[in-house]
Amino acid sequence: MSTVLRGGRVVSADGEYDADVLISGERIAAVGDVAPPGDATVLDVSGCYVLPGLIDNHTHLSMPFMGMMSSDDYNTGTQAAAAGGVTCLVDFSIQREPDQLRSALAEWQGRAEGAAHVDYGFHMAITNANEATIDDMAAIVEAGVTSFKLFMAYKGELMTRDDAMVAVLERARDLGALTMVHCENGDVVDILVKRALHAKETDAIHHALTRPEFVEAEATSRAARLSEYTGAPLFVVHVTCEPAAAEIQAAQQRGVPVAGETCTQYLVNTIDDLRSPGVEGCRYICSPPLRDASNHEPLWDFLRRGVLESVSTDHCPFTDEQKARGLDDFSLVPNGLPVIQHRLSKLWDEGVVAGRITPSQLVDRCSTTIARRFGLASKGALAPGKDADVVVFDPDAPRDYGTHTSFMNVDYDLYAGETASGSVRHTLCRGTMVYDHGEIVSSPGHGRFVRREGQA
Repeated sequence: MSTVLRGGRVVSADGEYDADVLISGERIAAVGDVAPPGDATVLDVSGCYVLPGLIDNHTHLSMPFMGMMSSDDYNTGTQAAAAGGVTCLVDFSIQREPDQLRSALAEWQGRAEGAAHVDYGFHMAITNANEATIDDMAAIVEAGVTSFKLFMAYKGELMTRDDAMVAVLERARDLGALTMVHCENGDVVDILVKRALHAKETDAIHHALTRPEFVEAEATSRAARLSEYTGAPLFVVHVTCEPAAAEIQAAQQRGVPVAGETCTQYLVNTIDDLRSPGVEGCRYICSPPLRDASNHEPLWDFLRRGVLESVSTDHCPFTDEQKARGLDDFSLVPNGLPVIQHRLSKLWDEGVVAGRITPSQLVDRCSTTIARRFGLASKGALAPGKDADVVVFDPDAPRDYGTHTSFMNVDYDLYAGETASGSVRHTLCRGTMVYDHGEIVSSPGHGRFVRREGQA
């Protein structure tokens, strides 16, 4: 079965040009002036941009956290992903048994299999880096999961001490795997949270005020130094502020194999969102927190220059009912924002239309570089032989933000009342139409587990 996308403007990480795209089965067959088979389906995409499917390398679907579960599962979450032009995501499997990782991978694979609309892979988050766990890392890599995440925050729950971090870095290095780190000084955050609660400073804004920029910058510096010492590649997740990004840049200038990402919300939202009254303020609680708007332009600059090499979402939605658990105590609010559907439209308006990045830079930071960094060899580009993961984006088709247009399983939209200047028209995952003119047209189970390669 063949499909031709005709009349669009193809955008790659290297540039953009007018070309047709021929899909044969699940793969890209040709890009350019193509002569399709007589029985091919022809889609007229004139006036649209044709992009490689976006990859979201940082999501939390059906994630247990603080005694509850994030509200998007692999069915609803991947529908929302497809509506936002995402054709592959890499979710986090989180260690639950104290001395092994394989049971966690099996648990998350069981949640995703038969439910996902787009392709998916996993990272493995290590929460107890004892000797048995570190021994188990080899089996995880063998299973096609080639990245491990550590938390320097969430003391008493997820936090990893420095000695254990060194052990994981060294083992990941030897396995050809990547270590990812959530960088916040968990000990300092713990002190500041206790002080705030003792002073009865319990509103949502105090979640951010107890996690100031320096705790992120200090932890980022420390993680980079440990990477430098071990010679192990490091990836810093969800960088929120100029001081933390500057630590990554300084490490890179020393020749340390450190890379980093930011997230959509840190480029467009601010700490002032947490000052909203009641549950509305709680909606914006995430860690690290939203920052002062003065960080926006520096972050865009770090992104433009490639110091921060990609943009993910850290999608981790919770409903108003779940968020309201912490109305009288910010420390009880589950951390996370619903963003997976909005990355492309927000980056288009705030990045491309605003002149901060080019369409090619958007593709690179949201698809091509992510595919390369995380070993997704068949993804990330519109080229013969690659998976036919394609997004058709219409820059002249406005779309309102709000629950009426959202596929995310949450009862609010952080951007309700705003309008995107353009929107996704079609999303194809491995040659199959998943999203078409505002509707999900695939069935649960179309998405497949993708085994990933290690570090190049």
